[in-house]
Amino acid sequence: MRHWLIKSEPSVWSWDDQVAAGAAGTKWDGVRNHTAKLNLMAMKTGDQAFFYHSNEGKAIVGVAEVVREHYPDPATPGEPWVLVDFKAVAPFPKPVSLAAVKAEPQLAKMALVTQMRLSVQPVTDEEWAFVCGMGGYEG
Repeated sequence: MRHWLIKSEPSVWSWDDQVAAGAAGTKWDGVRNHTAKLNLMAMKTGDQAFFYHSNEGKAIVGVAEVVREHYPDPATPGEPWVLVDFKAVAPFPKPVSLAAVKAEPQLAKMALVTQMRLSVQPVTDEEWAFVCGMGGYEG
């Protein structure tokens, strides 16, 4: 299983919206960056992702899981964009802020720090374990 981080502005799609979508999950759409698209295409069913509130809150607030691998975005027929479906797994007992991530030397190479604008990012196993510890998530 690989790990990821997906970003959303809470005013557009929040963790609470993701939870409300239920076990069937919902599509992750609106990705219009080729690097982020390639990350979506690398995801496999069962992979887990940190759910990050961007712009407002700037914190990892939960864990989501891939329930459907990439498929063409019907909003852009003939274009190269894809969707992936996610379901909520669990909230973080303690949200982990961007400031807290940046303050940890062990996370200095994390994409959240080095590629802040990228909306879909890989997370190493070591980063995953460290951030889960910071947030009190034992999943």
